[in-house]
Amino acid sequence: MIEYLDTIDQQLFLQLNGVHASYFDTFMYNVSSRLAWLLILVAFLISLRNKGWRQACVAILAVALTVLIADQVASGIIKHAVERLRPSHNPALSSAIHVVGNGGGLYGFVSSHAANSFGVAIVLGLMMRSRPVMVSLMAWAVLQCYSRIYIGVHYPGDILGGTIVGLLAGWLVYSLWMVVQRRYFHTDGQVFAVADGRLVTVSVLITIVTIAILSPFM
Repeated sequence: MIEYLDTIDQQLFLQLNGVHASYFDTFMYNVSSRLAWLLILVAFLISLRNKGWRQACVAILAVALTVLIADQVASGIIKHAVERLRPSHNPALSSAIHVVGNGGGLYGFVSSHAANSFGVAIVLGLMMRSRPVMVSLMAWAVLQCYSRIYIGVHYPGDILGGTIVGLLAGWLVYSLWMVVQRRYFHTDGQVFAVADGRLVTVSVLITIVTIAILSPFM
């Protein structure tokens, strides 16, 4: 059964990875970069203005804790326990795949990019209680995940596993955040304004557009 699923995973990977062009090599590589989160992070920090330093610290801690849990579970535990080679390091696929960059580390299951991206998407979307934030960050997470397949460093199964880890981490931290809000701040969790959500949503759109425009020159 596991071998059958692995075969299906490899076939799906080859189909998705096989569609490539020189422009998208650069575009997807830049999307995959952790620096691509910079503007979104800045927008989130700006959204904390006038929230008070205690609320700001709790919100920052919530996002940081989500990333810490998602990343450590994905990279620190599961990858070393499963030891599944990335497609970029699989000798059986070396002549059939399109790799952009150095091919990443040795093991790929589960994807820490997927775990981190979806973890941040759900915890911010829930904290801000904003559908546009949730949708835009989920779309950004999907794009980041596809970029990992495109550049040849993850199978779709790696992405699926990382997505589950991220969603669970984000939900767990949001639940803890709500406990803190009720117990120590005596609120129902309505901390962010509609304008704060718009700022984060716009930052996602600007990030994608900026990468798209600059990629031909990078």
